[in-house]
Amino acid sequence: MGTRDIRSGPTAGPRAVGPSRGGVDRRRLPSYAAGEMDVGFVIAARTEAVSRDTFWEEHSHPTHELLWNDRGASWATIGRRVWMITPAAALWIPAGTPHSGWVPAGTTHRAAQFGVRAVAQISDEPTTVEATTLLRLLLDRLDADDLDSRARARTEAMVLDLLTPTQHEPILRVPESSLLDPIVTTVYENPADATTLAAWAARLGVSPRTLTRAFRSETGVGFSRWLAAARVRHAIVMLARGDEVDEVAARVGYNSASAFGAAFRRVTGESPGRFRAR
Repeated sequence: MGTRDIRSGPTAGPRAVGPSRGGVDRRRLPSYAAGEMDVGFVIAARTEAVSRDTFWEEHSHPTHELLWNDRGASWATIGRRVWMITPAAALWIPAGTPHSGWVPAGTTHRAAQFGVRAVAQISDEPTTVEATTLLRLLLDRLDADDLDSRARARTEAMVLDLLTPTQHEPILRVPESSLLDPIVTTVYENPADATTLAAWAARLGVSPRTLTRAFRSETGVGFSRWLAAARVRHAIVMLARGDEVDEVAARVGYNSASAFGAAFRRVTGESPGRFRAR
């Protein structure tokens, strides 16, 4: 799966959207501390076209890692946070950070490893990086076998200049309590489910205030904002494979494309149409 078992593909969570468990390619990689292995390079990039749903079990690298996709959407699970990785949103994972991954079939995913002795961290924590056209072209260049040392050094310097955390991070925090599990399961299976917070409270035998407190405690946001993020997560997958915006809006529970667009922009920082066109 990569040079000396340190390179991995995009990562994802156990609740990631995708086809059934049958036929899933499960991969294992070792866990390293930051800098535990001397890799001898500044940046090493690679590409994989994934033909089967693929799950990377939790692992960590001695290098910093940048994950993005040329085609499709995938996920990284780090602790209780699920990060969405797309052609527009790359994910920086600091060396030594445990993470697992889910990549649906049909995704063309990319990974670049950064030697810790040659590259300063852009963040001590995982963070989203905008995968601009220029950044992706420069990383493509580093994937070429015929690049001489001086050209490679210039390209690596330009890549490092462009690695800037973005303000919009497509993250979904996953509640883990038994109280919220029925809600999480329902929304993951059917993002268009229209059950209100009050109706959930009545169904679960608690007050709406109790559910609100539980969501804020476990996710940092209330039910409505968490629901919007969960719906956008599903929408990203459909848009990435080319589904029409109006169709996606309906399938994730919005009565109009404008309401869907407003929710999508709050989470991702761009419109569904622009995201689909990438």
